[in-house]
Parts: sequence; structure tokens; C-alpha cells
Amino acid sequence: MIRRAIFVAVAWICLIGAGGAQTLSFPALTGRVVDEAGVLDATARAALTEALADLEKKTSDQLVVVTLKSLQGTSIEDYGYQLGRRWQIGQKDKNNGALLIVAPTERKVRIEVGYGLEGTLTDAIGKFIIETSILPRFKAGDFSGGIKRGVEDLIQVLSGNAEEWQRQATQSSSPHIAQPDADVSLWPAIVIVLIGAGLLIFCATTGGTLCEALLQILFLMLLSRGGRSSHGRSSWSGGGGSFGGGGSSGSW
Repeated sequence: MIRRAIFVAVAWICLIGAGGAQTLSFPALTGRVVDEAGVLDATARAALTEALADLEKKTSDQLVVVTLKSLQGTSIEDYGYQLGRRWQIGQKDKNNGALLIVAPTERKVRIEVGYGLEGTLTDAIGKFIIETSILPRFKAGDFSGGIKRGVEDLIQVLSGNAEEWQRQATQSSSPHIAQPDADVSLWPAIVIVLIGAGLLIFCATTGGTLCEALLQILFLMLLSRGGRSSHGRSSWSGGGGSFGGGGSSGSW
């Protein structure tokens, strides 16, 4: 009985931890530009890659552009945070990574910022770049132009012009800053937790070999949860940087 109670407690802890995060798949980090959505031609990808490589050479900051086929039912804030951590963009000792994320299907864009760049590439600057440089072009159907202009602005900020960009962002800021979208994966997670709680309580009180078997299956399923990454080789990789969820988002 004691062993069963311990097992139930461990399974319950795992269920809570796994239920709070949706299982997501991530594209492989194949370079500084990952165009999963296919909105950039070869010339645009090459030009962006060269510009981003020059930025890293000059500053050590790593900036990656990624377009996604789908956000897989979660918010771009949640996806961006997890993607940054999965790819580990930025140097490990500086956490100086950033992502420009475009999700054409959901009409969302985000600038995800690593810990070490949050004081330079502030939320206000990110919002200013999204609203003035990226979204007007996206609304006109010019994804390549919007991404190019956004990257150019981000490079300027990271190359030493952050104070001027902050001044412009402050002057042009509206009375309100758009809040991140609610994570639409919350309700499925709640349902999973409630069903799991009912099952665990039932098994803990009734016992039996069937319940023990169900708990063991549940435990193994929870251990196997987690983000999945697509396969693919890369000649370049992140430097071990970490992300804390800082950044700015927009939609069109």
C-alpha cells in the first residue's frame, strides 16, 4: 500500500509538470535562416545569412530568422521561448541570442530575446520595429521585404545604436502595449490534469492489478513527453544561450 501511494505521488508530480506544457515539434536548426514556411527565395536567404554572420562576427550576438508552418495550437510567445531554449541561440556565457519568428498561417510575428540582450533589445524597441518596419510590409504580402527590413533594424540596434532606437520607440509608443496572446493550449492541459487526477485518485483508493498497470503506462507516457526536433544537419549551431521569455509580438 505504501509503495502504491509513493508511485501515485510520483506519477501525479510528473503529470502536473507535463500537463502544463504542450508537446511541440521544432524545425532543425540548419543555419541562421530557417525558412520552414517557404516564404523566402534563395537570394533572400543568402543575403540574410550573410548579414547575420557579419553581425555575429562583429558583436558575437547570434540572431536567427525562422518562419514556421504552424504554431501547433500554442501562442507564438510560448513557442518562441521554447524554440530559443531548444536551439540555444547566443553564447553560453553571454546569453546574447535573439530570434525573429514569423508564423504566416496564424499571422503572427515575434522578436524573442535572450537574457543577455534584454537590456539592449528592449520590449519597446522590439515592438517599435515590428509595428513600423515589419507589419506594414507583411500586410501588403511582402514577407521577404518585411523580414529583410526587420533584420536590418535589429542589426542596427545590436551594433551599438540601442539608445537612439529606444528614444524613437519611447516617442512613438502608444498609450498601451499589446499584451501577449493567451496560450490556447491551457484548456487541453487542464483537461489532461483533471482526467489524470481522477484516475490517480481512483487507483489510489481501490488498488488492484489493473490500476497498477494503468499507472505504469501513464508514468511511461509522461516520461516520453517533451518537444520533438526535426532531423537535419547543420553547419552552424547556437552557442548555448538561454531565454527567459522576453520579447515583443505582433499580428496582421
